[in-house]
Amino acid sequence: MEYPVKTGQRLELAVRRAADGGLGVAAQGGLTVFVEQALPGERVLAQVTEVRRRYARARVLRVLEASPARVAPPCPLYGRCGGCAMQFMDYAAHLAALQEQVRGQLERLGGAGGFDLLPILGMEEPWRYRNKAAFRAGRNADGQAVLGFVGRRSHAVLEAADCPLQRGEACALARAAQSWMREHDIAPYDETRRAGVVRHFLTRVNRRGEALAVVVTAGGELPQAEALIAALRRAVPALRGVVQNVNSRSTQEILGRECRTLYGAGELEEELCGLRFRLSPLAFFQVNPAQTERLYAQARAFCGLRGKELVVDAYCGAGTISLMLAGQAGRVLGVEIVPEAVHNARENAARNGVDNAEFLQGACEEVLPRLVAQGLRPDVVVLDPPRRGCEEAVLRAAAQCGASRLVYVSCNPATLARDTARLGRLGYVLEAARPVDMFPWTGEVETAARFGPASLAR
Repeated sequence: MEYPVKTGQRLELAVRRAADGGLGVAAQGGLTVFVEQALPGERVLAQVTEVRRRYARARVLRVLEASPARVAPPCPLYGRCGGCAMQFMDYAAHLAALQEQVRGQLERLGGAGGFDLLPILGMEEPWRYRNKAAFRAGRNADGQAVLGFVGRRSHAVLEAADCPLQRGEACALARAAQSWMREHDIAPYDETRRAGVVRHFLTRVNRRGEALAVVVTAGGELPQAEALIAALRRAVPALRGVVQNVNSRSTQEILGRECRTLYGAGELEEELCGLRFRLSPLAFFQVNPAQTERLYAQARAFCGLRGKELVVDAYCGAGTISLMLAGQAGRVLGVEIVPEAVHNARENAARNGVDNAEFLQGACEEVLPRLVAQGLRPDVVVLDPPRRGCEEAVLRAAAQCGASRLVYVSCNPATLARDTARLGRLGYVLEAARPVDMFPWTGEVETAARFGPASLAR
């Protein structure tokens, strides 16, 4: 088949609109061309990197006519690091792109129409927002140990002395740990040779500036541990604990199951939505607390609770949403597959004096259909699945229980749209949605959505 463009070809392109993840959309010879880091209204000189039957991809070589929204990325690693995709535009344009990403997915893939898309919730200061960092161990071109992030389209580890998305305490701890590795010749783990000591270095920082450091090792031995502890305490005096996590498996997962507290506490306390949580190295917790509170507040508003409702919280994790809703509901039932998360949820309920929340351990696609078959009839069902979205069995059970509202908290607009279409076939229509910029500059976006029975649709 003959294509109008070829890989490696240079083209002058007029960018017509935006696509997901910081891509611009142009056309050449009737073929759609997705251009990396290009803004609507721009003319660019681009080089084709990939050609498919229905589209091509290209990268910008030079901007010929720039959009007023184009800015110089503040991070020196931008373009090489795989973490951010949208620092080349100003924040207003970034928010508008995310808003349209959600709208486009819900309308095109989800088949939704007539719903209220509320304005995206952005941040006043969209930097230094991450309370958790995961630095990978590797070596630079000179063979020195580095802690940083994986490069874009590569396996190289780029030293990240001061990532502008991370809290300052996290970067200070990473710099101290990197210096410790170099000073004491502590080898990064090499996956190819299956040799070395340190695989990753993780940090958590709470709103008070207190920190927890986790060094992930390939085996049980950690040389010069006391020197590491001393270096970390000097770097961040508010360090509350140092933990060694052992991950000896050949896996892409960062953490193993074994944790050893080397200094201080093995957990960090944080406050969210007026509740207190203890965060272990293995516990899931949203990385942007300020935006998490806004996302969950929107989800709570969509629930429309009046104090007596039975709420099911599917994929409840450590119970954050469940406990937040419990104060306005009659009873909350959380379902989660991860045993440690269920244990944390029960502890968090006790810690916060919540006695009307119950947590069940098991796969949502097994537990929820069984409960509905046994007669469970909740007033509201909250769905907060991972990126892959909900299993079909979960959606069927949610629709069969006759809830007056389904509230979906999504971290992936594509799977939210897919599940919107599925729920439409099951008798529930999308009524309203609000995007939330949880991860500024990355191209990812969270969304809270409310569904109601089609028979009651306005």
